[in-house]
Amino acid sequence: MKNICIIPARGGSKRIPKKNIKLFHGKPLIAYSIENAKKSKLFQKIVVSTDDKEIAKIAKNFGAEVQIRPKKLSDDYTGSTEVFEYVISKNPGFEYACMLYPTTPLLTSEFLKKGLEELKKSNSCFSFGAVEFESSIFRGFEIINKKAKMLFPEYENKRTQDLPKVYRDAGAFYWKKTTCKEKFTFNNNLPIILPRWMAIDIDTIEDFEMAEKLYKAIYDNN
Repeated sequence: MKNICIIPARGGSKRIPKKNIKLFHGKPLIAYSIENAKKSKLFQKIVVSTDDKEIAKIAKNFGAEVQIRPKKLSDDYTGSTEVFEYVISKNPGFEYACMLYPTTPLLTSEFLKKGLEELKKSNSCFSFGAVEFESSIFRGFEIINKKAKMLFPEYENKRTQDLPKVYRDAGAFYWKKTTCKEKFTFNNNLPIILPRWMAIDIDTIEDFEMAEKLYKAIYDNN
């Protein structure tokens, strides 16, 4: 069985400039994903797909193979799924492919292994990291004309423990059986539940700083 890890890392991040290589606890952020993939010992090839020379240099220094993506896959509107499928098409011969995001420094390799193991046992095409919502979406509301409007008024007076559990994509990793022709979808595929602290979506400076604090609290004390 041959597996490939694909780390999509575009250079044009807007809210956090150079996010993928910004120093996180002393190392470029993308280094954690590369090292995690290597530590898992699941992959025969680890590819960083990028359009940025600086990211490419750092990725190579940490032991990844770099493949430069075409310009049409480097704009603000191209989704990571398109990049994932493109890299798979350019690297035939692998049975399973994992898209591992470069902004997951808190993720541990055990969940990458679990994602692959669960997928191998199933008839699904994909497995993916997921996390339970921090608070129930059934208590959510819109603000219209400065007033709250419940999205699900039928649940307003229910006890929290009686509300259905709801989960979201953790934005961490996705495994695919490469024999499947369809592109990624959540429906009918396998969620691998992560601890909440492992699933911070690093999208703003505040997210970045919170993730650093968590990393220091968890890993510096081990």
